[in-house]
Amino acid sequence: MSSNLPKVAWIGLGIMGSPMSENLVRAGYQVTGHTLEQDKIDRLVAAGGRGAASIADAVRDADVVITMVPASPQVEAIAYGPDGILENARQGALLIDMSSITPQTSVDLAKHARDKGIRVLDAPVSGGEAGAIEAVLSIMAGGEQTDFDAAKPLLEALGKTIVLCGPHGSGQTVKAANQLIVAVNIQACAEAVVFLEKSGVDLAAALDVLNGGLAGSTVLTRKKDNFIERDFAPGFRIDLHHKDMGIVTDAARNVGAALPVGGVVAQLVASLRAQGDGGLDHSALLRSVERLSGSQV
Repeated sequence: MSSNLPKVAWIGLGIMGSPMSENLVRAGYQVTGHTLEQDKIDRLVAAGGRGAASIADAVRDADVVITMVPASPQVEAIAYGPDGILENARQGALLIDMSSITPQTSVDLAKHARDKGIRVLDAPVSGGEAGAIEAVLSIMAGGEQTDFDAAKPLLEALGKTIVLCGPHGSGQTVKAANQLIVAVNIQACAEAVVFLEKSGVDLAAALDVLNGGLAGSTVLTRKKDNFIERDFAPGFRIDLHHKDMGIVTDAARNVGAALPVGGVVAQLVASLRAQGDGGLDHSALLRSVERLSGSQV
């Protein structure tokens, strides 16, 4: 293990955080992880990382602290307060928040961290569980160029497309746009699937040829089998996409951008969640179209 690599603390070892932290271990980084579930800490230890009983223990000696938690309230819970990151990380540490949260939460976090001598990047990701496992995530960052340059070698162990999009909060704004595009794309694919099946077409063959033309997309490539098999094991849960559609519709309203189609899809995501499908993968938007089309789901 190379001693000149920065020491990393990783907070949040969920569907995305676990494989991402393990990719850093594989790249030679010393990673100390903390999360709420002990079995997930054990998984990191089994992969060659270290476990910590608290946030304070995890971040105390870290050069870089990476957070990957579900939403703004969780980021605030782990960052602030006597047991949080800002009170326990050392001066000069770099905090990279890879959660998908509101742009304003990222701006506020950077401001409070600066007062403690801690540098911050917001660096949310796109690519889902598969992208995390394969280390091919798209990483959209917000913050200072010098901090981004310092973080880039580490981020290259996690993703393929790594771009600084502007000042603090910019990464989150781009992530919100990403989630808008993904949701609308999944909805369009789901409507096409139901239309094709009700028309008696060979679904697998149809999706293959569609994916080879202008209708093709990363969404269709990644979710094709979910649609065909009706396999909605969560790679990215409807609950989280519901949260993200709230972020993008709110942020768009604040800047005066109309989202006519996005607003409709946000309601479809919300209705799917209300029907008890919040724990399923976002490709389960297919279930909503099936219900609307009179199919038994």
